[in-house]
Amino acid sequence: MSKISVAVGCDHAGFPLKEAVIGKLKKMGFMIHDFGTHSEDSTDYPDYVHPGAKMVENGEAQFAVFICGSGQGVSMTANKYQKVRAALCWKVDLAELARQHNNANVLCIPQRFVSKKMALNMIQKFFETDFEGGRHERRVNKIACC
Repeated sequence: MSKISVAVGCDHAGFPLKEAVIGKLKKMGFMIHDFGTHSEDSTDYPDYVHPGAKMVENGEAQFAVFICGSGQGVSMTANKYQKVRAALCWKVDLAELARQHNNANVLCIPQRFVSKKMALNMIQKFFETDFEGGRHERRVNKIACC
């Protein structure tokens, strides 16, 4: 059985948290595709989100985690892809519900608004939570435009 693939990307604001997130994901046994950035030099988040979101869209990665200052930009960019359901989360409960009720396959983290501990706890909960299906499946099936 092959490992589950997770794409990871961030801009300069998300960089301080990215290495800890990658470490946590590796410890959980996931194969990581790191799209950068690799420093705190100013950069544009879409450059790092698009390649990872494309991997999820194409089925090459099952999940992605994107990080920027507010989480908004990475979430908006990722959600342009029809098969991506990116959830902006800042609490563990939101990460859990994003998986349970929305079958989210992308977690977006607002680095400026969560602690490292909170981010890693969200990662844990997001990846250990399964989609409930049932009444939620009908709703999730209505999300994509095409």
